[in-house]
Amino acid sequence: MQPSKYLIIFFLFFMVMACHEAKTDKQFDDASANKTNVINPYISKLQQTVNAHPDSISLRMKLVDALDSLNMFKPAVQQIDSLIMNDKFNYELWYRKGHLLENAEDTAGAIDAYKHAIEIYPDANALLSLANLYAEQKNITAIDLCNQVLDLKLGRAIDANCSFIEGVYYARTGQTEKALSMFNQSINLNFTLMEAYMEKGFIYFDKKDYTHALQIFQLASQVNNTYADAYYWQAKCYEAMQKKNEAIKNYQTSLTLDPSLHEAATAINRLQNQ
Repeated sequence: MQPSKYLIIFFLFFMVMACHEAKTDKQFDDASANKTNVINPYISKLQQTVNAHPDSISLRMKLVDALDSLNMFKPAVQQIDSLIMNDKFNYELWYRKGHLLENAEDTAGAIDAYKHAIEIYPDANALLSLANLYAEQKNITAIDLCNQVLDLKLGRAIDANCSFIEGVYYARTGQTEKALSMFNQSINLNFTLMEAYMEKGFIYFDKKDYTHALQIFQLASQVNNTYADAYYWQAKCYEAMQKKNEAIKNYQTSLTLDPSLHEAATAINRLQNQ
């Protein structure tokens, strides 16, 4: 191969990596861009306190908590990384980093962080967090991780989460009967696990079995009458069934419970103007 071809390959590799880093940075920056002016004084004060006591882990974690609560994931991860540099075998730091990266929608980074945490200490929280990401990616490793947690025999609540994650894996891979079985098992173990009801309802909704889906979403709202998504998806079912008034009513309920559900506001406006 000619030297010029090496240069071309190197250049292409550099461009791909640069684009990836730019995309990751954008994920972090977009989440906090609109809040900078509001939180600067508060964050600045915390940062000054950390700078005055750089060896204080508790102060730095307080700053991480503040940044996380404001969806400022990039600087929060930077703070965690500064702690990891001095304590790279700290399970809690790697697990927290994974959680931050997952919230920032950096799935690859979150998986890497959770793996580091598990290598240090195979705690159920990290195992299930990693399993959940793998399930969404249709990676059968999710099932192995859930089985590993089940072997710990930590109780019904944890077992319910394992069944739920296995259900997600089967749902994403098109094995709907197995998925429904696992979601039912999850609900039997923990009847308040709302995500299990929702995933079960989604299966029927995707099959256009709106009547059955509606029944499941209605049951979810009976179990937890403040769960906005249950009413939102009831509205989606009613809309698909061309029951306009019922759809509007449930969209309004979901929006009252969660004003950030902009899709509900859009749907109400659309239906009222039909």
